[in-house]
Amino acid sequence: MAINCARSIKKGRPFILGITPARGGSKGIPKKNIKCIAGKPLIAWTIEAARASKLLNKYVVSTENAGIAAFARKYKAQVLQRPVGLSTDTAPTIKVLQHAVKVLPCDIVVLLQATSPIRRKGLIDSCIREFLSKDYDSMATGFLCKYTEYGKNNLRRQDINGFFSDDGNVYVIKADLIKRGKLFGKNTGRRVISRIENVDIDNDFDFNLAENILKSKKPSLDRYL
Repeated sequence: MAINCARSIKKGRPFILGITPARGGSKGIPKKNIKCIAGKPLIAWTIEAARASKLLNKYVVSTENAGIAAFARKYKAQVLQRPVGLSTDTAPTIKVLQHAVKVLPCDIVVLLQATSPIRRKGLIDSCIREFLSKDYDSMATGFLCKYTEYGKNNLRRQDINGFFSDDGNVYVIKADLIKRGKLFGKNTGRRVISRIENVDIDNDFDFNLAENILKSKKPSLDRYL
C-alpha cells in the first residue's frame, strides 16, 4: 500500500515514523478508540498531538476497521491498512510495528497509543530529541513506581527506591530492533513524565479519569505538567 510522505527530511537525518495502532475489537470498552471523550473521539487526541510534532516525518494510524479509518482521516491522519490477522486480541504490538516498518521503511518508530490521550505540548518532540542526543536504542515515558506487596515491606513510601514503569504514552524505538522482534535494546532511555500524562485507558474508571482531566481548564493543569 503506497502512502505518500507528508514531510521531507534533511539529507543524513533519520527518517522517523509515528504510528498509532487502533484495532476495532476492543472488549473492555466497546469501540474505545472512537468513543467520545471530552468532546472528540479518543483517537483524535493522539492524532492531534502527532500532527503537532515537528520531528515526525510521517504519521499513520494502523487499523483494520473502516470506522476507525474514517475518523482518522477526518482528523487528517493517514491510514495504514492492517491485516485482519494482526487485529485480534492476541496479536502482539511488535507484529503490528513490524508490519508498519515493512510497508513504510524508516529508521526510528515513535509509538503513540490512543489510550494515552493526555500529552503536554511538545512532549513527543522532546522525547525524540532526547532519544537522538543520547543515542538510545529505545526509550519510553513512564513513572517511578513504588508499589510493593502488602506484608512484605516496612519502609515508608518515600524511602522506597521504586522502579521505572512505562505508561504507554510515548515509545521511541530504532526500526532495526523492531525488525528483529524487539521493543527495547541494551541502551534504553526512561523518561519520567507528569502523573496525569501517565493515565492509560483500559477500563471505564480510566476513561472517566482521563475525561475529567481533559475537561479541566488549562490553568488548573499547569501545576501537573
